Order: sequence, then structure tokens, then C-alpha cells
Amino acid sequence: MSSFLEYVPGTSLLHRMNPVAKLAAAALFAVACFCSSNLVFLAVLLAVGFALAATCGMMRPAIGLAKAVFAFSLILAVVQILTTSSGAVLVELPWGYIGTGSLLAALTTVVRLVAAAIPLFLVFYVTKMNDITNAVVKVLHVPYKYAFTFTSTIHFIPLFMNDMKGIMEAQTARGVEFDAGGIVRKVRLMVPLCVPLLVSSVRKTNSAAIAAEVRGFNLRGVASGYKEYPFAGYDVAVMAVAIALVACAVTLGIVL
Repeated sequence: MSSFLEYVPGTSLLHRMNPVAKLAAAALFAVACFCSSNLVFLAVLLAVGFALAATCGMMRPAIGLAKAVFAFSLILAVVQILTTSSGAVLVELPWGYIGTGSLLAALTTVVRLVAAAIPLFLVFYVTKMNDITNAVVKVLHVPYKYAFTFTSTIHFIPLFMNDMKGIMEAQTARGVEFDAGGIVRKVRLMVPLCVPLLVSSVRKTNSAAIAAEVRGFNLRGVASGYKEYPFAGYDVAVMAVAIALVACAVTLGIVL
């Protein structure tokens, strides 16, 4: 099984789509999620996201991502419940109350964030970073340095995660127990690990910068890449469906 945000080869429709079409469709899908507050519509989009993950054999990473986003969105949901008073009163608070509307809004936030995240992260599992960079430069004419910066940031995330995992394993071998104690103790144990991670990150970044300069980074342009990225019929069809989802979300928002 691949690590976080690592490309997984395949022959599914998502794998064969134009990288720009994939990015555009995923972005439009996320826009549709944030343009609607209809819980049923958002649940349908969430189901569509998992269906897309299943078609390219990425169900396990999608479920893992959904769990991570769910944990993060719970924090926002709790804040929303405590600060938004609407609907029938369930619990009285000194500054307001928790109502049925508050719970519904919090649930909507959780479903919206999970539904919007799955297609966006799925793009990086089914597309090579080089293809994303080159396609954005050749098709959208984005300056190469900006496209390279974006994809390099995504590329370094799993590398830094692996570095942190190695550092934690080394500390565990020395007798440090990260699983024991409460959240405060875990944070206190994690803070000192940021120093070796920072040193390792600076070294990797410096090595990457030197390698890029040696390979003529400043000379790269639209005509530098040899590979072409033409749009196929299914690319246009998928983007049309994504636009239709945005239109449906906006329409539901106006009606409601």
C-alpha cells in the first residue's frame, strides 16, 4: 500500500484523465460542497467521492483521509455548536443555547469538509507530480517556478512525515513512550522532535534547490517539456458534470 500522497499506478478513468481536467474537476467539486448547505446534497457528494475512490482502487486511502478530516472537522463542529444558537433549545448555556439548528449546522460542516477533501487528495494519488507540473505549465501557461513550488510542497509532505516517523521510532528505541499519558504529555514529547525534523527539512530543501539549479531550473518554460497533454472527450464530460454540480449547489442555495 502506498504512503500518504504517493502516486499509485493504474488504468482507471481517473488515472487516464488529463491532469488539468482532474485538478479543475476536483476544485469545482469542492466549490459545489461549499456552495450548498443542503445536507442531503452534501451526503450525495460524499458518496460520489467514495465511489470515485472505489473506481481507481483507492478506497483505503480515501477512508483514512476521511477519518483524518473528520477528526479535524470535529473541532470546528464543537466550536460551531457552542457559538451558534438556532433551532429548538436542547441545552441552555450562559451565553446562549445549543439547539437542533446548531447540531444540524455542525453536521453539515463535517460532511462538507470530508466530501470536499476526498476528490482533491485523490488527484495526487492518481497523478504523477511531474505530470501535474508540466500540464499546468503547458496547458494553463502558469510560470514553471510557481507550478514547481506547488507540487514540491505536496511532494515533501510524505517525506517529512516519514522523517518524523523515523525520529519517533528512534526515540521509542531509547525508551520514550509516546502512547502513555494524556495529550499534554504527548505534545511536550513531540516539541523537541521538531528540531531534528527542521534540520532534516532544511537539508532536503537545500539539496533540492541545488539539484534544480544544476538542471537549469531558471530556463524551464512552456516549450521545455516534450510530453503533450491533450484533452479527450471524457475530460470535457467530467468537467461538465463538475460544473453541473456547482450549478445545482448554487440553485439549492438560492431556493433554500
